[in-house]
Amino acid sequence: MHRLAAMQDRNFRWFFLARALTLVTGSMSAIALAFAVLEIDNDARSLSIVLAAFTISNIVFVLFGGVVADRLPRALIIQSCYVVDILSVGAMAALLFTGTATVPLLAVLSAINGASSAFVLPAMQGIIPQLTTPAHLQQANAMLSFVRSAVTIGGPVIAGVLVATAGPAWAMVVQAAGWLLAIPVLALVKLPPPAGTGGATMFHDLRVGWHEFWSRSWLWTIVLAFMVMNAIHVGAWGVVGPYIAKNDDRLGISGWGWVVSAEGAGVLVMTLLLMWVPLRRPLRYGMIGMAVFALPLTLLGVHPAVVLLAMAAFVAGAGAEVFATGWNLAMMENVPGEKLSRVASYDMLGSFVVMPIGTLVYGWLVTHADPATVLTTSAVLYATIALVTLLVPAVWRMGRPAAAVVEHAEVADS
Repeated sequence: MHRLAAMQDRNFRWFFLARALTLVTGSMSAIALAFAVLEIDNDARSLSIVLAAFTISNIVFVLFGGVVADRLPRALIIQSCYVVDILSVGAMAALLFTGTATVPLLAVLSAINGASSAFVLPAMQGIIPQLTTPAHLQQANAMLSFVRSAVTIGGPVIAGVLVATAGPAWAMVVQAAGWLLAIPVLALVKLPPPAGTGGATMFHDLRVGWHEFWSRSWLWTIVLAFMVMNAIHVGAWGVVGPYIAKNDDRLGISGWGWVVSAEGAGVLVMTLLLMWVPLRRPLRYGMIGMAVFALPLTLLGVHPAVVLLAMAAFVAGAGAEVFATGWNLAMMENVPGEKLSRVASYDMLGSFVVMPIGTLVYGWLVTHADPATVLTTSAVLYATIALVTLLVPAVWRMGRPAAAVVEHAEVADS
């Protein structure tokens, strides 16, 4: 059997190409937006407002995004949302080029982008099992993570240089171009139409999704943990990180790009391993991997030197990828496909709901407290929450279907 067996599936090949296009061009977006805001107003609170606008909008719409993704063709949903993204990010770039950008305007456009993402993410979670076979599912997820991490190695570095020289608007232009190219590629993905709803209302579909979500203790336990963990991550890493980079010469804007790239390199190395090595205990090893993020978070506070911080970020990235692949497998192998987008939307809602608070709280904390104390305390809390989930039997014992593990191993050995 071909070593990249997942690529034998035609639909997965086209989806993979479209996803690669958006990941390559979008890998600079986070840094571009962060420094676009700080260029207008060098205040961490302004950055937290723009980031919070994205997340709040995402939270408001994500449950409906899950219902729509279980009702309509998922590829078509993704294409439609890319059109919205092109318009919103293009408008940001135009405002920056003309010197008319303000924090409130960027917040509004970020909110539009967040609403679009609320429909894209459940659709993507639900479509992957439709594109390939159960035996290829881990490899397919690892391959998507591979291209994502590969581009994030170079993307943030290029973005740091581009933002420091030409300005953040050009990075946004590149991102919009990627989405424009991905739309016709996605049109080549041919899937059977979704099952009919039988006349059920949207709220009935939401109730069914909630039942599927709450009936699995491993699922809601992890989501509850990530309520807090994601709030810490987006606040401490997403708000305080760029703020320290801009104001501490030991790190700097370009240095921050290298650190984010190192995190992507860690993900990249781990995805290569996961393409061939079966992940037999996806949640157990995944949550241990997540706890490692406490290391770079601590260093960011006490000693933000580029090389040391980049090394820690590399290890944390590898740990995060173990969880990412493991979580996707747990969801896709244990939730019925026709309900997967709805269950994924509840996962996203729970995981994201506290993130706006995290961005706002950390934007305030970094200006009113010692950043080192804030970050080290956050690191201890983050690791503790991640490891406590292992006390839940369903998390510790979660395995995988024996056939999928055996077939994955056979693909690796062939």
